[in-house]
Amino acid sequence: MPGMILPSFSQAEIKAHDNAKSCYVTLGSRVYDVTQFIDDHPGGAELLLAHAGTDVTEILRDVLSHDHSEAAYEILEEYFVGLVDSEASKTPPGERIRGCNGIKPTDEVKSQNVYTTTGMSREEDLSVETDITADYRAYKFLDLSRPLFPQIWYGGFTKEFYLSQVHRPRHYKGGESAPLFGNFLEPLSKTAWYVIPITWLPPVTYGTIVGLAGLDYSPLAPAYWILGLCLWTLVEYGLHRFLFHVDKFLPDNRVGITLHFLLHGIHHYLPMDKYRLVMPPTLFLILATPFYKLAHTVFSYNWYAAVLVYCGGIFGYICYDMTHYFLHHRNLPFHYKQLKKYHLQHHFADFENGFGVTSRFWDRVFGTELETPSPKDVKAE
Repeated sequence: MPGMILPSFSQAEIKAHDNAKSCYVTLGSRVYDVTQFIDDHPGGAELLLAHAGTDVTEILRDVLSHDHSEAAYEILEEYFVGLVDSEASKTPPGERIRGCNGIKPTDEVKSQNVYTTTGMSREEDLSVETDITADYRAYKFLDLSRPLFPQIWYGGFTKEFYLSQVHRPRHYKGGESAPLFGNFLEPLSKTAWYVIPITWLPPVTYGTIVGLAGLDYSPLAPAYWILGLCLWTLVEYGLHRFLFHVDKFLPDNRVGITLHFLLHGIHHYLPMDKYRLVMPPTLFLILATPFYKLAHTVFSYNWYAAVLVYCGGIFGYICYDMTHYFLHHRNLPFHYKQLKKYHLQHHFADFENGFGVTSRFWDRVFGTELETPSPKDVKAE
């Protein structure tokens, strides 16, 4: 706005905002308050906090660390709060630097390529806040400002249209959770990551102790538990590929579409929703019960062996859900950085491959390992 005086901050003031309660960064002469973005940062909160109170120009361009896309600069611009004190008097009010909302971060103008199936190009795009009104006007799919469940149920969407939209990720405002039911059922659709270990580690520990004691702590007893853990990796792959991504065999009716959306579609539609990244305990009980019966059928010769196999498998599930959450919302060691990159590519590039979350092993075995398509497979936006 002409004549508006922009707030200015001294270097000392900026450096003081170096924590999770108040996190500032600068890009050249501009100051950004990214406190609300900490938990939504694709690289993890720790990485963002490591640069709190400092200039991030170089780290945003660092190819070895992660050369940020145009989307990252667009996200940053949403948190603009003022100018560095020494530059405030030099910058005309309302002027914007390169790298913000469509203006490239360097003088070199690069073409923006997107994957046609997802409308995205890089993992940062997953955190670009969706303009709810414009999105609904453009696609006539779901209005993120209203409960999603009734829209899916009464929407009358065809299977083809639904699948084309649910795999085009959106990001709800402020990194919050979009309304699903809009009533007393809403809390049941959200699960914080720490609920998983709190809920399931105690019974797994108890079952493991019972199983080991029942086999008189035989050297063979731990082998049953480890077998269950290994079997989980196959179950994880199978559930993700043949249940969560049953796209091709999905019934073309509202019952099938709604069940698909509740089970996994909502995660692909809103992949950075931190309260819908792990499985609610009630849903897990439904899915886990058949495996309990299966374990006792296969290992019917020894009840304690069946318990150990099952407990090993459930521990694998706990690791899976924790890994899944951290891949979306935390900075990780080197090995997991590669796994993070692999899984996020499943969301923004190729949702028809890359079904392993904790490991790529079964993707290699069954020929579904994700390889990012070459530039010829993407089109200019």
